[in-house]
Amino acid sequence: MADIRKKLDGNTDGLFFVDNTCIDCDTCRQLDPENFTEDENNFAIVYNQPHSDNEIRAATRSLLACPTGSIGTIEKIDTHSVMDDFPLLVDGEIFYNGFTSKYSFGASSYFIRHPDGNWMIDSPKYMPNLVKRFEAMGGVSHIFLTHQDDVADAERYAKHFDAKRIIHRHELHSQPRAEIVLEGEEPRSFGKDFLIIPTPGHTRGHCVMLYKNHYLFSGDHMWWSRKRNMLWAGRDVTWYSWEEEICSMQKLTAYEFDWVIPGHGGRIHLEKHLMKEQLYNLIHSMEMSGETFY
Repeated sequence: MADIRKKLDGNTDGLFFVDNTCIDCDTCRQLDPENFTEDENNFAIVYNQPHSDNEIRAATRSLLACPTGSIGTIEKIDTHSVMDDFPLLVDGEIFYNGFTSKYSFGASSYFIRHPDGNWMIDSPKYMPNLVKRFEAMGGVSHIFLTHQDDVADAERYAKHFDAKRIIHRHELHSQPRAEIVLEGEEPRSFGKDFLIIPTPGHTRGHCVMLYKNHYLFSGDHMWWSRKRNMLWAGRDVTWYSWEEEICSMQKLTAYEFDWVIPGHGGRIHLEKHLMKEQLYNLIHSMEMSGETFY
């Protein structure tokens, strides 16, 4: 729970606040950019206090999704009913799971409802509320793990749902009992809708997944930068090879998609031709610079 004694000075006075345990994971700013922003010290703060019921509900979702419990309120609020908002609909059959884990630095995870079996992309914190919601939606058949950083509680979810975890061999140390192990750098299809594409760079075995030629689940390979208003990637969060990261980005120009749905950073939906233009601009930027902006 957030501690009012550790409240950051930049918070606007009111019901909600962020304390100094914040790790700047961007979760609250993605969920509720109307009320949360980033201060000059790279902490999240409440810059606009919510007032309406809908605004308070949105801020409460951020409180629940925060991986470090760094968001608090000065008086008791109803969080129980808001828990059932997760997973939140993103688009079509795509849902955002919330309840991010500190063990994945607050990485976003997602759920895909599919007639041949539902998929989870990366893992949230293991939460009974989510388990019940997933059960009501038909369970989980596959858990695709983009890379070692964002596995969180994947093993617990796999055990509960008897789901098959998918991860690249170079990331296998993070899930040594994973059921499906990817090899090499060739794409691999799972049915007609799921294509997993190895994208080494951020880590050696990082992979992305293209769903129905529309949704690219990009892990930590790339994201939408709100500050630059463009697709972006960062050299300072590339643990394996920046050169490989650029090559992996170039590989994605062969595919068509209109959504980028990352583990960290902002989601974005653009027409396919505009997304392709953004991708080429990103590649050019990567060749010129390596800064990180969420």
